[in-house]
Amino acid sequence: MGLVQAVVGSVGGVLADQWKDFYTVPAGLPATAALFAAVPQGTNAGRGSNTKASSNIITNGSKIVVPEGYGLLLFQDGAITGFAAEAGGYEWRSDDLNSKSIFAGDGLVSSLIKQSWERFKFGGQPGGQQLAFFVSLKELPDNRFGTQSEIYWDDGFLNTQVGAVTRGSYTMKIVDPILFVKNFVPAKYLQPGQVFDFTDIDNAAASQLFNEVVGSLAPAFSLYTNDPGKGNRITKLQQDSVGFAKSLSAAVEHAYQWSSDRGLAIIKTAIISIEYDANTKELLKTVQRADALAGSRGNSNLQASVAAGVQSAGETGGAAGLVGVGMATGMLGVGGLQQPVAPAAPAADDPIAKLKKAKEMLEMDLITQADYDALKAKALGL
Repeated sequence: MGLVQAVVGSVGGVLADQWKDFYTVPAGLPATAALFAAVPQGTNAGRGSNTKASSNIITNGSKIVVPEGYGLLLFQDGAITGFAAEAGGYEWRSDDLNSKSIFAGDGLVSSLIKQSWERFKFGGQPGGQQLAFFVSLKELPDNRFGTQSEIYWDDGFLNTQVGAVTRGSYTMKIVDPILFVKNFVPAKYLQPGQVFDFTDIDNAAASQLFNEVVGSLAPAFSLYTNDPGKGNRITKLQQDSVGFAKSLSAAVEHAYQWSSDRGLAIIKTAIISIEYDANTKELLKTVQRADALAGSRGNSNLQASVAAGVQSAGETGGAAGLVGVGMATGMLGVGGLQQPVAPAAPAADDPIAKLKKAKEMLEMDLITQADYDALKAKALGL
């Protein structure tokens, strides 16, 4: 019938002593390995209770250890006959009434895999010989993307089309191993010694995924920057690995159905660099200036600008400078900014007013007649 679960979780201690010969994942796998054949380990190297010495062929009585973070897939004649996502030890029995074909685990993975199992499950009695493969259920890192020229998208915050050249990386996860193997993995990787690795430059299937991610970047940027619920801005992209990953995953799913057809999902992204085109750079400068002149900080900046304008007008003696300051405060006053009133320019010297003031001071005995005569001569230019 299938697999008999011997122990869940830990596979050390007594189980390791009892199972001198078993199948498990190969040693020295790269962190980016997604799918690979099981290998025999133990004192008998596949010649004890496991009666076949071939790399990943199991038969009645074969023991299999599934480590944390991996799933076990069993095949017969190209069809999937069993799956286990729960870490632990299993024994393969084709004739045991207590054996089962699927151990899906808990949570989201369980529901997805059970749906696929009902769709693709083996319809007959499993034979006495099976092929065993492991699939990674971990986040698979170092999947890179990059654009050779600008990509463009409509940005709701900047209210125009913007463009940039960008590069970065993302982590990917196999959320439905059955869909992944049935619909996406080429047959050449379902052989002993082959490792399906998304970062392998010779892996044509992985190259296809790269092209699809690059093709989804523009709509992903648009989804992210136009999200009214979060108020996202283009400048936040490099700081929000999870938020942008959701936008990128949604764009990829909309265009290529990664999750529903291939059992794949993008989990996190890291934007290494964004180089905006010339027009976008100018727009961002304008936005930065507007941000600097917003709220209480804007009032401080505005008043400092007014003070500088008054000083400049005073140095040049120009009423035009004060007129410019008035225009600036009028424009920047939009949005609730306080508009300081510029002080009036001092009146030019009036000799009559000076003589009148000096006469009053003489009559009040504040100055002498000689002082008055000197001020009068100075005011009249004598």
